[in-house]
Parts: sequence; C-alpha cells; structure tokens
Amino acid sequence: MHPEIIETVRRALAEDIGTGDITTELTIDAGRKAVGRFYARQEMVCAGTELLPVIFERADKLEIFLPTRAHCEYGDCIAQVEGDARLLLTHERVALNFLQRLSGIATLAKKYVDAVHGTKAKVLDTRKTTPGLRRLEKMAAHAGGVTNHRMGLFDAVLIKNNHITACGGVRQAMERVRDAKVPVEIEVRTIEELDEALEMGAKRMLLDNLTPEQAREWIARIAGRAVVELSGGITLETIRAYAEAGPDFISCGAITHSATAVDLNFRIQLQ
Repeated sequence: MHPEIIETVRRALAEDIGTGDITTELTIDAGRKAVGRFYARQEMVCAGTELLPVIFERADKLEIFLPTRAHCEYGDCIAQVEGDARLLLTHERVALNFLQRLSGIATLAKKYVDAVHGTKAKVLDTRKTTPGLRRLEKMAAHAGGVTNHRMGLFDAVLIKNNHITACGGVRQAMERVRDAKVPVEIEVRTIEELDEALEMGAKRMLLDNLTPEQAREWIARIAGRAVVELSGGITLETIRAYAEAGPDFISCGAITHSATAVDLNFRIQLQ
C-alpha cells in the first residue's frame, strides 16, 4: 500500500482518538474481547476495504468478505474484525468514515460508467477531490470503473484557458510545451483555437462547456487527428448524449466532489 495512504489513515485515527477514547475507557472493561461486523444498508459498490488492515492492525483477526470493487446488496456483511473490544470501538468511526466516503464515490462512478456503456467514451475523474484524500478518492473512482486522469499538476501538461490567456494564445502555449516529456493536452474554446491547436500538432484536446450537438460538430472537424476529451457540467442525466457525440473521454468532477456517502453500520458483540 502506498505510504501516503498509510499516513492518511494514521492521521485520521490520531485526529479522532487524540489523548484517548474516554467513553470507551470508562464503559468497557480492559481486556474484553469482541467481534465487530460491517454491514451494507443499501445497494452499493464497495471501496476502501484495503484500509481495514491498517485501521485494525492490532486486531486479532480480520476477514474481508466483499473487497473493493464488489457489488453489495442491502444487509451484506462486508467485513468482520475480532479483538480487543476497546480497540474495535475506538477505531469504528474512522473505518466507517473511509468506507462510507470511498464506497459512495465508487457507487456514483459505476453509475456514470454504466450510463456510457456501448459507446467508445471512457469516463475520467478529475482533480476536484477532498484536499489530502486525492489518492484514496481516485482509487475509489477506479473501483467504480472510471479511468483515472492525471494525479496532479506534476504528471501531465494540461493547458487550460487561463494558461492560454496568460501565455498570449494557443500557438504560444503549444510552442512552450513542445519538448515536454509528459503527455500534453490543450483546452480550446473556439473553432479558431481548435484549428490553431491542430496546426500546432496537438494530439489531445479538451472541449469544455459545449452542448452535445456542438461537441458532435467539433469532433467531426477534428476527424481523428487528436484524442478528444469533453468536460464542463456533464451530469449523470446528460452524459449519454455527450458520449454519443463520439469523444474518447468524458471527465466528470461530480464523481468525487459530489458523491454522497453510502449507508453502512458496524455492529459489535462482546465475547
């Protein structure tokens, strides 16, 4: 597991527990053993179960019945953990927070992927993630079938409209990235910019805030000379129309910034 993820989990535990779980310490005898089970309370795509061994690393036993990417029905038992009752209670909320948030993203991602089924379009996530949780949230999006876009500003060039404005135009921007050693994509806002980007050898183009009809026209104009990504306010209700316009990719920030946490619970039994 990536060290960044382990550190994120440990920070979450430290944030919640602080100097100690005073409620559990006052109400539960030291040394009591228990078993706890995580249950799905809705249909969902599971994500985040790979974090449980880190969250419950001092537990006696952990069993994961429905791993990340698994489809869950209401009432399904996702995982079971056995060990010190105080440990289980103290780590319960952090485990639920991660599972609920990440499974919510995976569940919404699957809906977007299903909506474009039968077209050539692949759904991309974006950088519109919770600060500090990007790697986890992108893992969750991937669990739902989404293709991960760039991780950050460091692993690909994406020339957006503000870059073009600040640089003085499409031509100037493309000239500056000619020797980039990473993938290069450019956003175009007008037909003139589109033509200029193609003349400059653009191999990947981002078409933003078009209607499906406009997207179809622009994609026809590109005629396979560049890979095409569509973005800009595309919803679960409209993504099919955009996919049928013929893009290679559709990016949807809502998958991470607007996913609703799923309903899970944790039930404990003393042994």
